[in-house]
Amino acid sequence: MTEDKAAPPAGQSDSRIRESDSRNLIMRIAAAAVLIPIAVAIAYAGGWLWTSLVTLAAIGLFVEWLAVVGLAGVTRAMLPGVAALVIAGVCLASGRLDAALVVLGVGFVAVAAIVPERRNWAAAGFLYAAAAEMASVLLRLDPVKGFAALMFVLLIVWVTDSGGYFAGRGIGGPKLWPRVSPKKTWAGAVGGLAASLAVAAGFAAFDLGRIGPLLMLSGALSAVSQLGDLFESAVKRRFGVKDSSHIIPGHGGLMDRLDGFVAAVVLAAVFGFLRGGADGVGRGLMVW
Repeated sequence: MTEDKAAPPAGQSDSRIRESDSRNLIMRIAAAAVLIPIAVAIAYAGGWLWTSLVTLAAIGLFVEWLAVVGLAGVTRAMLPGVAALVIAGVCLASGRLDAALVVLGVGFVAVAAIVPERRNWAAAGFLYAAAAEMASVLLRLDPVKGFAALMFVLLIVWVTDSGGYFAGRGIGGPKLWPRVSPKKTWAGAVGGLAASLAVAAGFAAFDLGRIGPLLMLSGALSAVSQLGDLFESAVKRRFGVKDSSHIIPGHGGLMDRLDGFVAAVVLAAVFGFLRGGADGVGRGLMVW
């Protein structure tokens, strides 16, 4: 007979958990310290550089989505979607928004028609990636307010995530939606929202917009960002997946990192488009 091993003392187990959390936090900070300056520099440059980065990210989102829903390696699902995202990226970089929309529409139909298994999930993944690609490029396209609008959305998403992380861990309390995301708390949600309002106040202080509209926008974008995070968690939980991939140390995959941004940038682009048209999405979002 084998001798049963005694369970480690509770204090030792808690110590290991804290040590693991500390390592994960260090990895998150290190990855952010490298990736954020690169993303900001490319966003500032705009043009082909930004469109190329966005297109690569959209392709990564689509591929990871297929992996999450159990279609990893299914070439007939991947190829038409990736091809459509690449061609649409070229159209967007060339200023042909109409052509990009047509290509993405054809890509959506192709993915839905070619993939017999889990067709709805495959099509939804392409729509998710395509919306992120179009919205991110449209928001930056405005030569007057494009960079400011994009930075506003990025900062809202970043501080919502960071504020929620630290407020949730520091305060704790009731869970936000335990069935979908067991670690998220109401304290974290409020902390992320408060941090986003601070960003709006900062933009207003630098005369980059009026305080009232910016506060309302920041609150809406922060809430939508958190909903995007919960949506991605729900999809992963539906298919029993913890991380969409392990491409980013401490963060998981692109879907894990960009879930909130996708939701926020799509809302921002739709709102900016309704107020400023295709050539003035940034102004439509920021100028009141």
